[in-house]
Parts: sequence; structure tokens; C-alpha cells
Amino acid sequence: MKKQLLSEFLGTFVLVLFGCGAAIIAGEYIGYLGIAAAFGLAVLAMIYAVGPISGGHFNPAVTVGQAIAGCFKWKDVGPYVSAQVSGAAVAAAVIYAIVLGGSNDVGGFAANVVHSDYSTYAAFLTEFILTFVFLIVILGVTSKNAETKFAGLAIGLALTAIHLVSIPVTNTSVNPARSISQALFSQDPAAVSQLWLFIAAPILGALAAGFAWKYLMDSKK
Repeated sequence: MKKQLLSEFLGTFVLVLFGCGAAIIAGEYIGYLGIAAAFGLAVLAMIYAVGPISGGHFNPAVTVGQAIAGCFKWKDVGPYVSAQVSGAAVAAAVIYAIVLGGSNDVGGFAANVVHSDYSTYAAFLTEFILTFVFLIVILGVTSKNAETKFAGLAIGLALTAIHLVSIPVTNTSVNPARSISQALFSQDPAAVSQLWLFIAAPILGALAAGFAWKYLMDSKK
């Protein structure tokens, strides 16, 4: 279990470091497309790097969804989530240290917040639906009947597409560990006050996807 937890820590660390780091440090140069690509490429790389050890979740919502679908042991959910949140928090601390060493203000720190053009309802729906879709992709491409050697590519591309849709709405979460880590350092009070949304919506979306996938698999029998 120690190796699996270290892999989840490292994978989530890299995901937040590259994804949120790109948004905070290089966002003005690379735009939404570049930020979305950074998240997708980070998860793709780490799925192939350490996924064979831990399963490559790097996201509490993925872990919960996998457990609901019957693809992961419930007793391991707590340790996995702890490792993921820890990895994300350390990555956020590294980004924070880099920002303090430069000329940019910490500002919102790429934290997840509901943008002013959207309602809380719209943000919740966005996070719920996109997490649901993300989990369906993950469960599908990692199933025993899938060509799993391409799983990392499919998951990375799906995460990229998800960011392209939702960055203008919420800065994109679909990952409570990513949301918690950035809220720790953000100077935007909304990052903390709205954190519940970015924990609840992805987890509920993952639960719905897990139940849906289990139903689909049971229907095939």
C-alpha cells in the first residue's frame, strides 16, 4: 500500500503543479487552450508513469467513483484520498513559493470559484456533469474489455476537453484535491467560501457515474 499511496501523492502533485502552475505562471501567455492542455498532458504522463502501481486516480472523485462501480476497495478510499490531497497541497505550496519569488501577485491562485457571469446552480451543474462524463470515460477505457494501453491518452484528452468547457465557469475542478490545495493559498475569499461546491459536485457526479456504470455492466450479464 505504501507504494500505491506514494504513486497517488506523486501523480496528484504533478497534476496540480503542471496544471495549476500553467494557469498561475503562464496563463496570460498560453490562454485557456494551453491551460487545458497542461492538465491533460500532466494526467496522461502520470497515468503511464505511475498508473501501473496505483491505478492512476490522482483525484478523490475518481477514487470514489471507482469504488461505487465495484472497481476499487472501499477500505482503501480514505488512504488514497489523503495521499491525493497531500500531493495537491504540496504542489500548491511549491507554486506559491515560485510566485513569491517572481513579480506576480498571488491573487486568486487559480482557485475554483464561480465566475461572475454564472450562477451557483450553473457552476454546480457544470462540475457535476463534467465529473460524471470524466468518470464514465475512465471506467470505460479501463474496463476489462477495453484496449487499456490507450487509456491514458483517452483520459488525458477527456480532461483537456473538460477544461475547455468549464474554465470560463469555475476555473475547472472535477477534482476536490485540486480545489482544496489552491484554496489554501488563494487571496480570493470565495475560494474558501465556495469550496463546498467543488467538493460536493465532483463527488456526487462521480457517485452517479459509478452507479450508472455498475448498472450498465450488470445489464450486460
